[in-house]
Amino acid sequence: MADLPTLATAFLIGTALVAGLARGFSGFGAALIFMPVASAIIGARLAAAGFLLADVLLSLALVPGALKHARSREVCFLWLGAVPATYLGSTVLLLTEATTLRWIIVGLAAIMLAILLSGWRYAGEPRPWTTVVVGAFSGLGSGAAQIGGPPLVAYLLGGGRSPIDMRATINLFFGGMTVCALLVFFWQGLMTREAFHYGLIVAPLYGLGIWLGSRLFQAAHEGLYRKACLALIALSLVLSLPIWT
Repeated sequence: MADLPTLATAFLIGTALVAGLARGFSGFGAALIFMPVASAIIGARLAAAGFLLADVLLSLALVPGALKHARSREVCFLWLGAVPATYLGSTVLLLTEATTLRWIIVGLAAIMLAILLSGWRYAGEPRPWTTVVVGAFSGLGSGAAQIGGPPLVAYLLGGGRSPIDMRATINLFFGGMTVCALLVFFWQGLMTREAFHYGLIVAPLYGLGIWLGSRLFQAAHEGLYRKACLALIALSLVLSLPIWT
């Protein structure tokens, strides 16, 4: 296991801190910030597995607070689509060549960012089958690159729900999905010693970011913070383009 240069390590954990801020505040956006940059530093498979290890316990810690406000029935339909799709996404992660995988991750993140920037919202009446389909898209993105938030966010924003309701539903969904993804990654052999190494490196500052982001959710102006998150996602995409290395 090769050691990272000090600057690369600092950049990796700094990105984890910023990703945690986004996750703690809005319930999504962490992987969109972390994965493109981390994939450029340590490779996509290690980035995905390490991020998942850092995220699983911290995501579960958000579940108790989410239970009171989340729409549990809706989350169950989301899981129904997401669980099998996560396995499919992890297979793509496992079998795709490294540089191609980096381009795929950057492309996926760019599409997700475009969805968020467009302001598009699902305008139809939420139904079980549409919820299952959205869960499948989210699970596919989560399995392939830990990027499963934007399809879910675009879907939930169309329902006229409060920020507290939406954030709780997202936190409950991803609390369960991180456990599912962890089991799938173990099954696929993606959880290596190197993955644990990098997971331990980024977990402390990622956790600190989540805590700070959760505090900001109670006090900060949501619109300004969301714009900052979107700007950071865009910056991470530019910095992580495979053309630089």
